This record gives sequence, C-alpha cells and structure tokens, in this order.
Amino acid sequence: MKPIVLALLTTLVISAIGVVGTAYAQADAADDAAGMKLLGAGLAFGIAAGGAGIGLGQVGAAGLAAISENPSMQSKVFIFVGMVESIAIYGIVMMFIILGQ
Repeated sequence: MKPIVLALLTTLVISAIGVVGTAYAQADAADDAAGMKLLGAGLAFGIAAGGAGIGLGQVGAAGLAAISENPSMQSKVFIFVGMVESIAIYGIVMMFIILGQ
C-alpha cells in the first residue's frame, strides 16, 4: 500500500476513534452538535487541503518538466497550478459555511 494512503487511513481511524466518546449522565445536545460542527469543518478543510497537496505535487512535477522543455508554457502551467490550489480554497469556504451555521 502506498505510504500516503496508509497515512490517510490512519488519520481516518484515529478520527473515528475520537468520535466515540465517554457517555456522561447529563450531556447537552448542543455540546454534541457543536463538536460535530467542528469535526465536520476540520474534515472538510483537511481532506480538501490534503487532496490539493497531492494534486499540486503531481501538477508541479509535470509542470516543471514541461517548462524545462518549453519555457513558453510557463503561463499555462501556472493556470493549472492555480486550478489545483482552488480545491483548498473551496475547502476553506466550506469550513466557514459549516462553522457559520
């Protein structure tokens, strides 16, 4: 298994274990809802940023190879890099939408 997949699965398992908490006698439903909002916001941004990081590594490597062969492709490579980075921005926007509710 690839190391990145193993790291993502480990993070997912640790997150799932953290959701299962100790049961207290008089827990408020509002506390549970606030915790779930924070968990959802963190997962929205974390997964988007992780995916953008993986994509940026692939696009960056291919872009540098393309620029080294043909320097006139630099503007196209920057456009592709910006498109990949926009995924992380969408994750931040979703995080703020979740936290704003």
